[in-house]
Order: sequence, then C-alpha cells, then structure tokens
Amino acid sequence: MELYIHIPFCVRKCRYCDFASFAESGTAMADYADRVAEEAERRAAEIGPQPAETVYVGGGTPSVLPPELTERLLRSVFRFFPPAEGAEFTVEANPGTLTRAWLDAVRKAGCSRLSMGLQAAQPSVLKTLGRIHSARQAADSVKLAREAGFRDLNLDLMFGIPGQTLADWRETLDFALSLEPTHLSCYGLIPEEGTPLKADLDAGRLALPDEETERRMYDEALRTLAEAGFIRYEISNFALPGHECRHNIGYWTRVPYLGLGLSAASLLRSPNGEERRETNPATLAAYARMQPRETETVDRREAQFETLMLGLRMTRGVSERDYAAAFGEPIGLRYGPRLESLRRGGLLEHAEGRWFLTRRGMDVMNAALVELMD
Repeated sequence: MELYIHIPFCVRKCRYCDFASFAESGTAMADYADRVAEEAERRAAEIGPQPAETVYVGGGTPSVLPPELTERLLRSVFRFFPPAEGAEFTVEANPGTLTRAWLDAVRKAGCSRLSMGLQAAQPSVLKTLGRIHSARQAADSVKLAREAGFRDLNLDLMFGIPGQTLADWRETLDFALSLEPTHLSCYGLIPEEGTPLKADLDAGRLALPDEETERRMYDEALRTLAEAGFIRYEISNFALPGHECRHNIGYWTRVPYLGLGLSAASLLRSPNGEERRETNPATLAAYARMQPRETETVDRREAQFETLMLGLRMTRGVSERDYAAAFGEPIGLRYGPRLESLRRGGLLEHAEGRWFLTRRGMDVMNAALVELMD
C-alpha cells in the first residue's frame, strides 16, 4: 500500500491552482495536524495498521508547516502507517519557503526525496502564474537542500503559459538542468475553471501560446532532456536511470493507496479483490467535523479500463501478462479489436507482450483513450 498525506496550506494560492489549498494560518495548521493524526488512527482501526511502500506528502505547500509541527504530524501518522524498509518518501516544497530547520525535520522523519515547484525561470512568467519565488530563490533552495543531505530531487516545470516563448522554455530547461535534479516533471498548463488565470484568459487579458508553439516546447523538452541523460518514462515525467518516482508509478499501475487529509483520495482493495475509491471532504470545516467520505465501488469493467488508461501513460505501456493475472482473462477478450484498430492507425504499438503508445499516440493520447472506452 502507498500513503499520501495532504497539506493544504500555502503562503499564497497560485493563480492557476484549483487544488484544495489555503493561505497559511498558525492556529489552523496546528488544528489540522491534530485532525490528520485522528484520521490516521481511525483508518488504522478500519483497514489495519500496515507499512507504506511509498510515502508522499503533497499540497498545498508542505514546507510552510513549522518544523516541530511537521515532525509531530509525521510521527503521529507513522505510528500506524510507518514507511516500509527501503520505502521511497517524498515531500513537496516550494522555493522561497525552505529553511534548514524544516529540511532537517523531514530528513529526521525519513524523507529521502524532495519535489520542488520551479515552474519557470523568468520573473514575468512566474508573475503570470502567481508564484512567490524567483529563479535565484529556487537555486538557493536547491543548494540548501543539498547541504541538508538531499540527493534525490524532482523539479516541476510548466510550459504553454500565457506570455511564455519558446526561448523562455529553453532557458527554463537549461536553468533546471544546471541545478542537477534527478527527476523532472514537465507539464503543459491546463487552465482550470474557477481560477484567476482562467478568468483572465476568458476575458482576453491573457492569451495562451498557439498549438504549434506548445508542440515545439514539448519537443524541446524531449530533445534537451534526452541529451542530458534523462529517460522519459511517462508522458510528462523524466528521470535519470534509477530515479523514477515509485509513488507515481504506483498510481499508474493501480497499487492500492491511502490518502490522509483534506480532499485526499484513496483506492483500497479488500482481500477478496473488491475495490473502492474514497475521497475526503474538501473544506476545512467539513474535514474537521469528520464528515463521511465519498465512497464508490470500482467495478471490474472500470478497473480494466483504468488499467489501460493509466498504464498507457507510461512509455513501457501495459503488459498482457500482468493484465491477465489481474483479471483472469486476456486483454484481447475485451479490447482486442480496438487495440488493433489503434495499432493500424499508428497510435499504438505491440511488442514483446506489451501495448504502448507511439510518439503520435502520446500527442493525441486522449483521442486514443476515447477509442478504448465502452
């Protein structure tokens, strides 16, 4: 089982963010840590205490929590769901919020990997996103993390931002590589409803780069990162060999996971193989009152489609043997004609018992997945 802990606090909410996050407050953070500790104890009573094969603390901005509160929260959760021997343990952080005391606190708790939201290297692009840091602060934060003993580091980068040029993106890639990360996540901006950035786009105050420019940005990432020794193992994720994110691979291969905290989701599997998806309340008030989680059963047909949908995000694709072991039937029984149609159309390849998207298929992944839906 994997473990996710959500920290919903930020210094300031970014202009593109639609996650459950809020401006930081000392009292609210302490109360929230207590509620997460209580939830961990309740969940242990429901599903049994068990070690976590991976741990991921995300947000929000986990690095805004005071060090002593961070230690207390993690200690209380790990009473019931401790990291397993050799577990990957990632914590997200934002440049400009890191302190040596906080880094020492998460290291003491067992954290082995940091994920930082760099996003861009240009002040104007960062301002458009509503980010609070500068490129210089990002470099200083990486230096501080190295001094604290962190060697495994992911940087999040974003392309397709209003006002961002291809030259800006090249500069961002070069700057990110100069910080010597072991992993890079390169995401195309998706303007979400209800965010200030989307409102500006709808009102014509901002405009996205055209489709051709965005395509060239993605191509530039593929070329630049390959030359630097990074392997693309998922549509948006690149790693030096041996530094792939095990936690995210767990999501894409449907490993059961437990989510603790505001709006956190879980995928749980009973001993007889039945699956359910659960989602915590999305407001602080509802979470504090321990309102019931939203729960839905994942039926066999949905689980089969998710196996394809998530597996095809990865460059290694979907194993016919693993699919058959999971569902007791060959992948071709339900999907054979549709897979063959996509293969003839140049969107899928089939080799050595695996189905995987071609480069063209990666570019139009959503269209390919629609063809596989019942």
